[in-house]
Amino acid sequence: MASDSEERHATLKRCLGVLRDARNDSEQFAALLLVTKAVRAGEVDAKARRQIFDAIGFTFPTRLLVSQQPPAGCPPHTFRALGLTLLACFCTDPELAGHSQILNKIPTFNDILLSPCDPDSTSMINDVYQCLSAVLATAKGPRELVTKGTVSALCQAYLNGGHGSDRALALLMGLLAIAEAKCWQRDAPQLLAVLSKLSGDFLKAEDMTKFELCEVLPHFIPLSPPLTESSQGSECLRRLYKGLVDILGSKLSQSQRDPALKLAASLVQACGAEWIPAGSAGSKFLALLVNLACVEVRLTLEEPDPVDVEGKKEVMTACYVLMEMGIQECLREEGSLLEDGQKMQLMRIMEEAFGAVIFYLRQVKQEELQDPFIFASVRVLGAWMAEETSSLKQEICELLPFLVDYARKLFKEGSPAVSLPQAELVSTEGSPLPQDALRFLLPGFCHLTAEDRPRDILISKGAPALLCEYFLHQWEVLTSEPTAPAPLTSTEMSLQTTCGIFLNLVVTAPDLVRRDKTFSSLMDVLLKSLPLLLPQEHHLVLAANIATLGLMMARILAGSAALQGTQSAKEFFGAAIRFLSQAHTAQADPGSDGLAVAVSPAYVSAWDDIHELWFLGMQALASCIPLFPWLPHAALQACWLEGLSQLLSRVAPASVDFELITAFQGVLVELARASEQCRDVILSHHGTEWANLYGMAALEQCLAEQGGASNTPRGQ
Repeated sequence: MASDSEERHATLKRCLGVLRDARNDSEQFAALLLVTKAVRAGEVDAKARRQIFDAIGFTFPTRLLVSQQPPAGCPPHTFRALGLTLLACFCTDPELAGHSQILNKIPTFNDILLSPCDPDSTSMINDVYQCLSAVLATAKGPRELVTKGTVSALCQAYLNGGHGSDRALALLMGLLAIAEAKCWQRDAPQLLAVLSKLSGDFLKAEDMTKFELCEVLPHFIPLSPPLTESSQGSECLRRLYKGLVDILGSKLSQSQRDPALKLAASLVQACGAEWIPAGSAGSKFLALLVNLACVEVRLTLEEPDPVDVEGKKEVMTACYVLMEMGIQECLREEGSLLEDGQKMQLMRIMEEAFGAVIFYLRQVKQEELQDPFIFASVRVLGAWMAEETSSLKQEICELLPFLVDYARKLFKEGSPAVSLPQAELVSTEGSPLPQDALRFLLPGFCHLTAEDRPRDILISKGAPALLCEYFLHQWEVLTSEPTAPAPLTSTEMSLQTTCGIFLNLVVTAPDLVRRDKTFSSLMDVLLKSLPLLLPQEHHLVLAANIATLGLMMARILAGSAALQGTQSAKEFFGAAIRFLSQAHTAQADPGSDGLAVAVSPAYVSAWDDIHELWFLGMQALASCIPLFPWLPHAALQACWLEGLSQLLSRVAPASVDFELITAFQGVLVELARASEQCRDVILSHHGTEWANLYGMAALEQCLAEQGGASNTPRGQ
């Protein structure tokens, strides 16, 4: 006796045969109705679906979609509905869902979504949503949906509130999860309209809908400008703020609080603290947010039960985002939403929460290192270490070996882990590593290398070698990027901070620099990199870091082969001299008719960041001059002595501060001592007079001594 399944297959096979062999439209239509009836009843398994497709392919459903003449007595959209049912059936096969014959029907699907919907056409709408959902799940589908206008159609379908609008919202969430930037780039007004409706519903809701919307809304909050650059976006932010105030100011269960914290974190990711209004209410709300996040972190991590932590990683990562905002607001001197008392209180609360993060990280097992939550925990701890250097010092020192090993593992392997939704407060665009943990640890390492105990731990764990490799890698990334001026990238910032760490090591551990081959390798990179950077003004801060670090290291590594008058050494020192010599100029003094010394126009915007490096670089250059006999010639080639003499002769002495005079004198004295030609240039440009005028006693004495020596007859 045949089973039900065998009977259905046999019936379907007969219908398909009739459909294929039909002599007239009425026979064909009757067979088609039987096939689609079976499809709609869910009686089609994979084998039957393949039978249907093999029998009729895409050609027949395509004809049905465009047919304008329904059978007598049938609704106008009868054939179209039958065609859609067949396509929806085919789309349950992932291979067919990604077929070009399905993808090229996306505009038709969009049109059907936006057509007036009567009770007879609801099955068509259902079939369209089934097709679109299947397309979204394919490799090429999301891109095709975005470029063919489905985002706009789904937005309109949701806003119209017709049949299946909930499915439109779900599809939009799926698309935004995969291609957020492209969706907003192409359809920002339509997406803002959806966000406007959602935020309005969120504000007005007084039941569980409010908490359900907390889960939906983060999908519609873009990381790009639309929120803060339009009145509609600003109004959305106002509603979301007020809605969150209502929620978080109430007594909540954990299942209600967690989605609210995640929504708040997504707003922080989108626009920092800008969505929180200034004033007493705003500051109390911000403090409440950070406080709640810290409490949640402590409750979850201080006595971690692996099962509990596993289920809370997403909300924990959202709490990290809120804590990072707390750090930034507590340290902001101007325009902070917080008062001084609130800042002190929050810093104490955050210290306890970061103690819990450290405790959690100390329990991490080797097999857990690929977990994105570990990365998020290291990243937020890096933010704390970058700013707060005095608290938790003992605990951080004990954790340093783990942090170095973890950063090394991710750097060497290029971790395949993917960040949790809230793991990145700042975009990692520009960083080539999937999980660049070192980038977030560098500022903290920079502080720690200035102190004996943490510096010794970092050195013992091989951090200098790791940082040298990282510097080289980031340098290669930077040089592969466009050379046009652009906002400071994470790559360039990482290079600058790494230079700061190496400067600390050069100053505090010169013996390490002498004996560790890492620094010889680094010196080679610095020699080649500075001449490439300096012509580009937009890289001036990085050039200042590299020039100063290279000069400081050259004093220690003067005996290395790379510095023995090689072409790369001469090019580096030539570039360093250009950087140092071009920093100052003469300009009109507003308080008098004369001229005053001033920072050169090209250096003005960066001077706050580089002036300390410039003075340190001048000291280092002065120390290098006796060590490298060919250096005075490089200064002469740059015509620095002539330029400096002219500058000091033209400006009012009162406009040159003591620190600058000391820096100039240090280099001038060493050049005069090392080279008769340099001394002659200084003397021929009235060096004795202006040395006396500026109180450069050491230079005066040097010029007098050397001058007397050169006037003594030979042989006496």
